[in-house]
Amino acid sequence: MTAKNTICVWYDRDAEEAANFYASVFPDSHVGPVQYAPLDSPGNTAGNVMVVPFTVCGVECIGLNGGPIFPHTEAFSFQIATDTQEETDRYWNAIVGNGGAPSECGWCKDKWGVNWQITPRVLTDALAQGGAVAERSFGAMMHMQKIDHAAIESAIRGDAS
Repeated sequence: MTAKNTICVWYDRDAEEAANFYASVFPDSHVGPVQYAPLDSPGNTAGNVMVVPFTVCGVECIGLNGGPIFPHTEAFSFQIATDTQEETDRYWNAIVGNGGAPSECGWCKDKWGVNWQITPRVLTDALAQGGAVAERSFGAMMHMQKIDHAAIESAIRGDAS
């Protein structure tokens, strides 16, 4: 049964490659049966891959090969919560190391232009505390690309830098 709400991610032409990559990197992720374009359309040719159902960390999505009409922006991103530095490193390095690019504050972009936030729970928990803990944690994060768990934990404690 298809979910009532599914995230549709637009790709130029590489939805199947992207979905397979995500399924290889993230837990509770898989790729469903590919659907092919029945007719030519402005962004696709009859017989080519059109729609690829996939799941990332339990969230149902479809990849739509629609052509270069709508490029990705940071206005949409997948946010992946992590529990350890090793997990943060693994996801970050997989995305950036597979033709992606680092950005700031835990954000990176995959080679298809989709934006990802690799966000340690230690950071989101610190921000949720508010007050001085949130200020110190946020201030520490603002100087990072990939989030450093130890530096966030140090900021939470108020250790001098």
